[in-house]
Amino acid sequence: MPTTIHPSAIVDPGAQLGEGCRVWHFVHISAGARIGARCTFGQNVYVGNDVAIGDNVRVQNNVSVYDAVTLEDDVFCGPSMVFTNVYNPRAAVSRKSEYRRTMVRRGATLGANCTVVCGVTIGCYAFVGAGAVLRCDAPDYSLWVGVPARHVGWMSRHGERLRLPLQANGEAACPATGERYRVREGVCTMIEDSA
Repeated sequence: MPTTIHPSAIVDPGAQLGEGCRVWHFVHISAGARIGARCTFGQNVYVGNDVAIGDNVRVQNNVSVYDAVTLEDDVFCGPSMVFTNVYNPRAAVSRKSEYRRTMVRRGATLGANCTVVCGVTIGCYAFVGAGAVLRCDAPDYSLWVGVPARHVGWMSRHGERLRLPLQANGEAACPATGERYRVREGVCTMIEDSA
Protein backbone atom coordinates (compact mmCIF):
# COMPACT_ATOMS: atom_id res chain seq x y z
CA MET A 1 0.00 0.00 0.00
CA PRO A 2 1.45 3.41 -0.91
CA THR A 3 1.85 6.17 1.66
CA THR A 4 -0.93 8.77 1.42
CA ILE A 5 -0.46 12.37 2.52
CA HIS A 6 -3.39 14.79 2.71
CA PRO A 7 -2.83 18.01 0.72
CA SER A 8 -3.07 20.12 3.90
CA ALA A 9 -0.27 18.17 5.62
CA ILE A 10 3.37 19.30 5.66
CA VAL A 11 6.09 16.67 5.44
CA ASP A 12 9.42 18.47 5.50
CA PRO A 13 12.12 17.36 3.04
CA GLY A 14 14.35 14.77 4.72
CA ALA A 15 11.62 13.12 6.81
CA GLN A 16 11.65 9.34 6.41
CA LEU A 17 8.26 7.59 6.14
CA GLY A 18 7.86 3.87 5.53
CA GLU A 19 5.41 2.31 3.12
CA GLY A 20 1.69 2.40 3.75
CA CYS A 21 1.63 5.39 6.13
CA ARG A 22 -1.44 7.62 6.25
CA VAL A 23 -0.92 11.30 7.05
CA TRP A 24 -4.18 13.19 7.57
CA HIS A 25 -5.32 16.83 7.70
CA PHE A 26 -2.99 19.55 9.05
CA VAL A 27 -0.22 17.17 10.14
CA HIS A 28 3.37 18.48 10.31
CA ILE A 29 6.23 15.97 10.17
CA SER A 30 9.67 17.55 10.67
CA ALA A 31 12.71 16.85 8.49
CA GLY A 32 14.59 14.66 10.97
CA ALA A 33 11.70 12.32 11.84
CA ARG A 34 12.27 8.61 11.19
CA ILE A 35 8.97 6.74 10.77
CA GLY A 36 8.37 3.08 9.98
CA ALA A 37 5.73 1.41 7.82
CA ARG A 38 1.91 1.43 8.15
CA CYS A 39 1.72 4.31 10.64
CA THR A 40 -1.30 6.60 10.90
CA PHE A 41 -1.18 10.26 11.93
CA GLY A 42 -4.57 11.81 12.68
CA GLN A 43 -5.62 15.39 12.18
CA ASN A 44 -3.41 18.12 13.67
CA VAL A 45 -0.48 15.86 14.69
CA TYR A 46 3.05 17.25 15.01
CA VAL A 47 6.19 15.07 14.83
CA GLY A 48 9.52 16.65 15.82
CA ASN A 49 13.00 16.25 14.31
CA ASP A 50 14.57 14.01 16.96
CA VAL A 51 11.78 11.43 16.90
CA ALA A 52 11.91 7.74 15.98
CA ILE A 53 8.66 5.86 15.33
CA GLY A 54 8.43 2.14 14.56
CA ASP A 55 5.97 0.22 12.39
CA ASN A 56 2.19 0.15 12.75
CA VAL A 57 2.01 3.08 15.20
CA ARG A 58 -1.28 4.98 15.59
CA VAL A 59 -1.05 8.65 16.60
CA GLN A 60 -4.58 10.02 16.99
CA ASN A 61 -5.79 13.61 16.53
CA ASN A 62 -4.12 16.56 18.29
CA VAL A 63 -0.95 14.80 19.52
CA SER A 64 2.52 16.41 19.43
CA VAL A 65 5.39 13.92 19.43
CA TYR A 66 8.21 16.22 20.53
CA ASP A 67 11.97 15.81 20.17
CA ALA A 68 13.57 13.07 22.32
CA VAL A 69 10.56 10.73 22.06
CA THR A 70 10.84 7.19 20.67
CA LEU A 71 7.78 5.07 19.88
CA GLU A 72 8.46 1.41 19.12
CA ASP A 73 6.26 -0.82 16.91
CA ASP A 74 2.49 -1.05 17.53
CA VAL A 75 2.24 1.90 19.97
CA PHE A 76 -1.15 3.62 20.27
CA CYS A 77 -1.27 7.34 21.18
CA GLY A 78 -4.86 8.31 22.01
CA PRO A 79 -6.51 11.59 21.02
CA SER A 80 -5.00 14.72 22.58
CA MET A 81 -2.50 12.83 24.76
CA VAL A 82 0.58 14.87 25.68
CA PHE A 83 4.32 14.28 25.62
CA THR A 84 6.77 16.69 27.25
CA ASN A 85 10.53 16.92 26.77
CA VAL A 86 11.59 19.54 29.32
CA TYR A 87 11.02 18.77 33.00
CA ASN A 88 11.03 22.35 34.33
CA PRO A 89 10.19 24.73 31.45
CA ARG A 90 10.45 28.50 31.60
CA ALA A 91 9.71 30.77 28.65
CA ALA A 92 12.75 32.95 29.45
CA VAL A 93 15.19 30.03 29.93
CA SER A 94 16.42 27.98 26.96
CA ARG A 95 16.59 24.30 27.93
CA LYS A 96 16.94 22.63 24.51
CA SER A 97 20.15 20.97 25.71
CA GLU A 98 18.27 19.50 28.69
CA TYR A 99 15.63 17.42 26.90
CA ARG A 100 14.87 14.19 28.75
CA ARG A 101 14.39 11.16 26.53
CA THR A 102 11.11 9.26 26.64
CA MET A 103 10.87 5.66 25.42
CA VAL A 104 7.55 3.96 24.66
CA ARG A 105 8.10 0.23 24.12
CA ARG A 106 6.34 -2.10 21.70
CA GLY A 107 2.56 -2.41 21.93
CA ALA A 108 2.02 0.19 24.68
CA THR A 109 -1.21 2.22 24.81
CA LEU A 110 -1.36 5.86 25.89
CA GLY A 111 -5.00 6.74 26.50
CA ALA A 112 -6.84 9.87 25.40
CA ASN A 113 -5.78 13.06 27.19
CA CYS A 114 -3.10 11.36 29.28
CA THR A 115 0.19 13.18 29.93
CA VAL A 116 3.61 11.52 29.86
CA VAL A 117 6.17 13.58 31.78
CA CYS A 118 9.53 13.37 30.01
CA GLY A 119 12.36 11.05 30.99
CA VAL A 120 10.37 7.85 31.52
CA THR A 121 10.25 4.44 29.88
CA ILE A 122 6.86 2.87 29.25
CA GLY A 123 7.22 -0.90 29.00
CA CYS A 124 5.98 -3.32 26.38
CA TYR A 125 2.17 -3.55 26.29
CA ALA A 126 1.84 -1.19 29.26
CA PHE A 127 -1.43 0.76 29.37
CA VAL A 128 -1.76 4.38 30.57
CA GLY A 129 -5.44 5.16 31.09
CA ALA A 130 -7.30 8.16 29.72
CA GLY A 131 -6.49 11.39 31.55
CA ALA A 132 -3.67 9.89 33.66
CA VAL A 133 -0.45 11.82 34.39
CA LEU A 134 2.50 9.43 34.25
CA ARG A 135 5.65 10.65 36.02
CA CYS A 136 7.63 7.41 36.44
CA ASP A 137 8.64 4.31 34.51
CA ALA A 138 5.81 1.87 33.73
CA PRO A 139 6.84 -1.83 33.65
CA ASP A 140 5.82 -4.23 30.89
CA TYR A 141 2.07 -5.09 30.90
CA SER A 142 1.32 -2.61 33.72
CA LEU A 143 -1.91 -0.58 33.97
CA TRP A 144 -1.71 3.03 35.21
CA VAL A 145 -4.60 5.41 36.03
CA GLY A 146 -5.17 8.66 37.89
CA VAL A 147 -3.44 11.95 38.68
CA PRO A 148 -0.69 11.32 39.46
CA ALA A 149 -0.86 7.93 37.75
CA ARG A 150 -0.62 4.89 40.00
CA HIS A 151 -0.08 1.26 39.14
CA VAL A 152 -3.42 -0.52 39.58
CA GLY A 153 -3.09 -3.76 37.63
CA TRP A 154 -1.80 -5.70 34.65
CA MET A 155 -2.89 -5.89 30.99
CA SER A 156 -2.50 -8.58 28.32
CA ARG A 157 -1.04 -8.00 24.86
CA HIS A 158 -4.64 -8.03 23.63
CA GLY A 159 -5.53 -5.09 25.89
CA GLU A 160 -7.56 -7.04 28.46
CA ARG A 161 -7.18 -6.61 32.21
CA LEU A 162 -5.57 -9.61 33.89
CA ARG A 163 -6.66 -10.99 37.24
CA LEU A 164 -3.19 -10.79 38.75
CA PRO A 165 -1.92 -9.32 42.04
CA LEU A 166 0.22 -6.17 41.89
CA GLN A 167 3.12 -7.50 43.95
CA ALA A 168 2.31 -11.04 45.11
CA ASN A 169 3.12 -13.97 42.84
CA GLY A 170 0.38 -15.34 40.61
CA GLU A 171 -0.72 -16.53 37.16
CA ALA A 172 -3.70 -15.64 34.98
CA ALA A 173 -4.99 -16.00 31.42
CA CYS A 174 -6.06 -13.27 29.02
CA PRO A 175 -9.87 -13.54 28.83
CA ALA A 176 -9.79 -12.87 25.06
CA THR A 177 -6.88 -15.01 23.83
CA GLY A 178 -6.10 -17.50 26.60
CA GLU A 179 -2.44 -16.42 26.65
CA ARG A 180 -1.06 -16.94 30.14
CA TYR A 181 0.83 -14.40 32.24
CA ARG A 182 2.82 -14.66 35.45
CA VAL A 183 3.75 -12.10 38.13
CA ARG A 184 6.90 -12.82 40.14
CA GLU A 185 8.33 -10.25 42.55
CA GLY A 186 6.37 -7.40 40.95
CA VAL A 187 7.33 -8.27 37.36
CA CYS A 188 4.74 -9.49 34.83
CA THR A 189 5.75 -11.74 31.94
CA MET A 190 3.91 -13.73 29.33
CA ILE A 191 4.35 -17.50 29.66
CA GLU A 192 5.74 -18.35 26.23
CA ASP A 193 4.38 -21.90 25.92
CA SER A 194 0.76 -20.75 26.36
CA ALA A 195 -1.89 -20.59 23.62
